[in-house]
Amino acid sequence: MDTATQTLKNQLRQLRDLHQSGALPLAHYQESKAALERRLVDLIVDGSPDAQSAPPTRKPSAKLLGILLLAVLAIAIAGYSTTRPSLPTQDSSTPDNNAEAPHTTDSAQMERMTEQLAARMAEQPGDANGWAMLARSYSVLGKHPEALKAYEKAVALRKDDAALLADYADSLAVQNQRSLAGKPMQMVEAALKIDPKHMKALALAGTHAFDRKDYARAAQYWERAVQSGPAGHPMVQSLTAALTEARNLAGLPATDPTPVAATATVSGTVILSPALAHKAQPDDTVFIFARAAKGARMPLAILRKQVRDLPFAFTLDDSAAMSPANALSSSTKVIVGARISKSGNAMPQPGDLAGQTGVVAVGASGLRVEISDAIKP
Repeated sequence: MDTATQTLKNQLRQLRDLHQSGALPLAHYQESKAALERRLVDLIVDGSPDAQSAPPTRKPSAKLLGILLLAVLAIAIAGYSTTRPSLPTQDSSTPDNNAEAPHTTDSAQMERMTEQLAARMAEQPGDANGWAMLARSYSVLGKHPEALKAYEKAVALRKDDAALLADYADSLAVQNQRSLAGKPMQMVEAALKIDPKHMKALALAGTHAFDRKDYARAAQYWERAVQSGPAGHPMVQSLTAALTEARNLAGLPATDPTPVAATATVSGTVILSPALAHKAQPDDTVFIFARAAKGARMPLAILRKQVRDLPFAFTLDDSAAMSPANALSSSTKVIVGARISKSGNAMPQPGDLAGQTGVVAVGASGLRVEISDAIKP
């Protein structure tokens, strides 16, 4: 078996293990698994026996590299801390010195994939998602100057993404001797204008206030961050401790803030247009999801049903999040959609049937999502 094929099979096993351990959400697992399987088929089908004995010459696409990096990042950031002792801090992608480092093989693999993605981004400079993934990969690897340059590219292409702006502020602060003064805070403020409840932006704003010894202001920001974050999220736990410290230093009475994020929901009913009923089978998969109205299109919450379940009364909340750091409660405005997939693939494909709402507020109920369009090639 050639090296490239063996590598892909090893990655498939790693994906399965990550998913079974709970480190990789189902939708990410399915998407990454499908991409790896397509790549594996390409290697086997396209190559003659002679060709299979040599490394493949086809370059993986930036999209595929990004999908593969999702899996490797899940390994690399396991055990990493988002806080310094007692306070939320910059550089949330940097390993804690006391945390277990990722396995050497995974680090080397991530280095190679990051280099490949960097090469592809040189050929596809208009891909904002690719630049953002490259920036985050560089941050995890501790290559902060490179991360900052990639963030600059991503932000130039997508200025309305609160999460991206907060990560950019984080990277700027690392290069600014861990100070948020100046441009980092400008990015934080821009992020909060887009999403006033963005947890990381609020946490960074609080850190900046704390560093200036404005403890009352820091407490205000961190209390908002605690209320915005998903209950049980590690950053919420750290922020709660930091909030107590800030309130004590400000001479304010102690509080026991209760996260309210778990109550963030959107609900309604998904129906299939009678005009498309003949194109769907009872066993076809139905994805019901909510995504941020602006910025990344990754679902904040997602349910998986079948056509036989339609019409289906749904409720999406943080329990359906693909990632605790990217949950429904992290946004104020969302788009709710549904898609029928014959393949069961989380990635939209030609022939899938879909429908969505307009922009709605988190907390909206009584929504009607009609699956009335066919995705064209």
